[in-house]
Amino acid sequence: MTVLLEKRRLIVSPGLVPAQMRRDDKFGHPQNVDADLTIGLINNMPDAALQATERQFMRLLRQAAGDIRIDFHCFSLPSVRRSQPAKGRVEGQYTDIAEIDRLHIDGLIVTGAEPNAATLRQETFWRELTEIIDWAKDNTRSTIWSCLAAHAAVLHLDGVERNRLETKCSGIYDCIKAYPHWLTQGLPSPFKVAHSRLNELRAADLMANGYQLLSHSTRGGVDSFAKDFGSQFVFFQGHPEYEALSLEREYLRDISRFLAGERDSYPGLPVGYFEAETELALSAFAVRAQTERRPTLSTESPDRTLREDIAAGAAATLIFQNWLDFLAEHARATSPETSR
Repeated sequence: MTVLLEKRRLIVSPGLVPAQMRRDDKFGHPQNVDADLTIGLINNMPDAALQATERQFMRLLRQAAGDIRIDFHCFSLPSVRRSQPAKGRVEGQYTDIAEIDRLHIDGLIVTGAEPNAATLRQETFWRELTEIIDWAKDNTRSTIWSCLAAHAAVLHLDGVERNRLETKCSGIYDCIKAYPHWLTQGLPSPFKVAHSRLNELRAADLMANGYQLLSHSTRGGVDSFAKDFGSQFVFFQGHPEYEALSLEREYLRDISRFLAGERDSYPGLPVGYFEAETELALSAFAVRAQTERRPTLSTESPDRTLREDIAAGAAATLIFQNWLDFLAEHARATSPETSR
């Protein structure tokens, strides 16, 4: 998948664009386009979140781009298990990851994947993911590693192990800046970021291995951190790309899995996410669900209202503006025009 993003052009989710529009220059695979930046997204998210992840990162890049033009490519690791419909989407609309070398990627975003093995090194995608980690050091100006990809990257690069949490870290957390860095320049402190994970990397372990802690939360732990590997590697334990309803969808999915007997424990409420009345109603429903526990009960979940102060998008847009500005500055410095 290749999409050209620029300030004056409306880009929507490629999954929502009719096929005839994708063949048009606006959404098709542009030929001989002198884009300022080439950005790649290696989207390894599970099938249910595949299109949402495309949409979320495209929205963020569009909002952050300003006058920067972006040639945007989606990839997926072949070893990530897919259903036939999702596999067809990847094969039909994504760029073959074997082509990544010739595209001269400026910035890369690598998402997490749904874990299936007891340890990261046992995952089917481990070898391919570590090859991408090594490749990105020499072939990008900066790479963003998100969630499980961040955990895998620091394990491969420096042997830093993640730690299993007693309860899932889920919610909207107030994060504070911990270290001056171009990525967090201009951000208020605190700022809000969505987190959704079962494991964590600890600040002490990261700093002992030369990582810069950029932001953290008292309740949620490490949020973002960075290290220079030739390419500027940036790591997110949180999900700044999440839309307002992303955590709600995950919470309802986990409830359905519990009711169907696919998970042992009932999910906890996302922190700082639902308004007080909704939390009370959902807590009462949790008691009932753990007593009755039948799959059809998921249809009787109470109505939900989100808190009005959860907006994490403003901080995310600024983070990605800073990232694109960093990439653009280096692109201008190395362009043939500037050396004449």
